[in-house]
Amino acid sequence: MKVGILYSRIRRDEKLLLNELRERDHEIVKVDVRKQRFNLSDPPEVMTDVDILVDRCLATSRSLYATQFAEAYDIPVVNDHATAEVCANKVKNSLALEGAGVPTPNTDVAFTKDAALESIEDFGYPCVLKPVIGSWGRLMAKIDSRSAAEAILEHKETLGHYEHKVFYIQEFVDKPGRDIRVLAVDGEPIGAMVRSSDHWLTNAAKGATTESIEVTDEMAELVETASDAVGDGLLGVDLMETGVDENGDPSGYTVHEVNHTVEFKALNEVVDVDVPARVVDWLETTARNETEVTA
Repeated sequence: MKVGILYSRIRRDEKLLLNELRERDHEIVKVDVRKQRFNLSDPPEVMTDVDILVDRCLATSRSLYATQFAEAYDIPVVNDHATAEVCANKVKNSLALEGAGVPTPNTDVAFTKDAALESIEDFGYPCVLKPVIGSWGRLMAKIDSRSAAEAILEHKETLGHYEHKVFYIQEFVDKPGRDIRVLAVDGEPIGAMVRSSDHWLTNAAKGATTESIEVTDEMAELVETASDAVGDGLLGVDLMETGVDENGDPSGYTVHEVNHTVEFKALNEVVDVDVPARVVDWLETTARNETEVTA
């Protein structure tokens, strides 16, 4: 098949994917979105005749626009624009999870500093303030006191972008020093890892240590439901443990986020599964299904 890769920078994740595609003799077209012009009716020449496009754009804005243009050109793209739009926005992400009955942290959204402060006081301390758009744990704040809340809210209110005027406030989940990332394709888990840290943020991008973890039936059911809630695709589903069982081991989960341009290099290093191979398996199946639908 002819596979187009939408990108702005080739990271290790993309290199793993490209190597697997080449080993299977698939034709690859690298589409650097920084160099393209997207006409309303005519696609960039480099995108024509591809069997499937894979969105690996780093910037959310580029991802959302590029996938929308691809669909306007009737070019199959994964993940599709609808899924990207839900996953890229924490408000839409949380609403989708809540609407599907997936356990997710209690969340308020407010549009003024005063209303946000009321939400924070109702949640109590600590609680968490997150940007509506963002990844890798950037611009997230654990708020431990009213004075800290007032200072952070005032700072955000003075920032220029309108998204900083949307205050996304979430309960603090007292997780056991770790969270769980499950990589899934259309709701089927490929593999999972635990990300552990002494810091309250346990993102791998923040230096958390990683190790593999077996996906339990309970986790798999949550992943499938969460994936369906946002539109399916190649997704990273992030879970936190919320309790302990009779042996004192962590149990119970809440899904706090689903990611649509998910990174998998760290997962590939700690699990026995060949992650890029499983991803390409899924791409091949998806491309065949798309061909059958349009035939």
